[in-house]
Amino acid sequence: MKIAYYPGCSLHSTGVEYDISTKKVCAALGIELVEVEDWICCGASPAHQCDELMSVALPAKNLALAARTDNLKEICAPCASCYSRLKFAQERMTDENMRKNVEQIIGSEYPEGFKVLHMLDVIVEKTGTEAVKEKVVKSLNGLKVACYYGCLMTRPPKVTGKQQFENPTEMESLMEALGAETVDWNMKTFCCGASFALTQTDVVLKLTRKILADAVSAGAQAISVGCPLCHANLDGRQEQINKKFNTNFHIPIFYFTELMGLALGFEAKDLGIFKHLTEVEDFLKERALV
Repeated sequence: MKIAYYPGCSLHSTGVEYDISTKKVCAALGIELVEVEDWICCGASPAHQCDELMSVALPAKNLALAARTDNLKEICAPCASCYSRLKFAQERMTDENMRKNVEQIIGSEYPEGFKVLHMLDVIVEKTGTEAVKEKVVKSLNGLKVACYYGCLMTRPPKVTGKQQFENPTEMESLMEALGAETVDWNMKTFCCGASFALTQTDVVLKLTRKILADAVSAGAQAISVGCPLCHANLDGRQEQINKKFNTNFHIPIFYFTELMGLALGFEAKDLGIFKHLTEVEDFLKERALV
């Protein structure tokens, strides 16, 4: 299977371990990722708050670039924000005036019929959990995982096309195929505050605390995510939350591709896991995962 790959800004910077683990997992599953040549920022998070035309033109340009990549018809974006902006652009380009204006800006025709997928879609829907299960060499041994989707992987359903947008289960199916036990919890699509961490930090700390608290209350030993912003808040804000709310959170936050990588036999150090801010090495050693 060959698919165009749009890493976006985060996977080449703060979320580099997501990029590393995604590429290793896909290679193990026979998925060839063809990175879009000369890709540009999709505009997340600020563009759509400032200029609608720009917020459509930026992702539309990436789709136009992707359409020139080995004549592929599908593109995957591991970042939930990038995925959302690409999907929103497709929805807005159905408007004829918007299309004309955007095509003038990007200097090329907008490609029809291009399919945008989140990396979770590629793994679960196109590859299949049974195919993943056959590749497992190191079971996650009943690790209790809370699967966190955040706001943008499933919503709004008009844009994403997701049927179970409030209670998705794809990540749970994947984690269970790896040998993990998934917990039933309330906050799987709750907002973490995303980039408001930079301007409304107190709000983000409150939102993130609720997510962590609910996961722990449900018995989760770790949280699996598919968004660099979600990972940054859940992983990097625990110390601040503990100080502000007198809590004691020390729950590891993993990209779902990192947990896949461990189960498929890759070493944690080769997946970028030790770049996390919340300590994970002892946690993994206790469970014979390193």
